[in-house]
Amino acid sequence: MNRSWMFVVIGSLFEVGWVMGLKHAYNSMTWIATSIAIFLSFALIIKATQKLAVGTVYAVFTGLGTTGTVLMEMLVFGEPVNMLKLFLILILLTGVMGLKLVTGEPEAEGGTS
Repeated sequence: MNRSWMFVVIGSLFEVGWVMGLKHAYNSMTWIATSIAIFLSFALIIKATQKLAVGTVYAVFTGLGTTGTVLMEMLVFGEPVNMLKLFLILILLTGVMGLKLVTGEPEAEGGTS
């Protein structure tokens, strides 16, 4: 995995953190942690878009974030496990992986025509 895709994956993990924080923050420390997660999430995504296609990065970022958020709600916060929801997440992840596989690195600027 190249560095830019690593930024997308780590940014998605921070996205899960800040989404959980928006729902479950209860004091100033948890709100500060949520704010830091928002900042880091978007900073990593912005960094990734310097080398990768913006549309693909955003699709992968939101797909991984959505998947992580739904799974965290089920595993950590006691939301009932719904097999249809898990199946739809599997479809979502399949699409996200497909996007990553078909998206190549953009050509370097300043190349010859």
